Amino acid sequence: MADQLGVEEIHGLGIATVMARKGATGAAIGAALGIVPPEGPHMATANALTMIGTGPQSWLVVKERAVPDFANALSETLKGLASVSDQSSSYIVTRLTGSDARTVLQRGAPIDFHPDCFRTGSAATTMIAHIGVILWQIDDSPTYHVATFRSYAQSFQHWLSATAAAL
Repeated sequence: MADQLGVEEIHGLGIATVMARKGATGAAIGAALGIVPPEGPHMATANALTMIGTGPQSWLVVKERAVPDFANALSETLKGLASVSDQSSSYIVTRLTGSDARTVLQRGAPIDFHPDCFRTGSAATTMIAHIGVILWQIDDSPTYHVATFRSYAQSFQHWLSATAAAL
């Protein structure tokens, strides 16, 4: 891997898709969770939760060091407001850090990663090497989290290794 690129798989995450039910608002969902949900492709963090906007009135909700019944508890909290689907075993989340992280992502995703366009709090649902990913920028280092479906994780890691080696 490149000298200025850190790659780490993140373990112990609770991950769920949250979709507002008819008539429910993002504000009501946020109030129930104690977080202001992002509008559009952005992330918000509060109360140990991260919400990533993935579409209209839908989010990927992530919690580090989550209990096994994270999605069930989330579903109870959002009862009547949102549909919740447990994704904890569906995704592998990879953390990319360092000055080469942006360069690597620019070589795979068809979006603009320039810091003026994609910065801390930005998120995207896109493709990298024909693999669907959800990615979000955590800080200005820059640090990114990239969620890929578990069944594509090996292909993503192969792409990542080959791309990093070419730096």
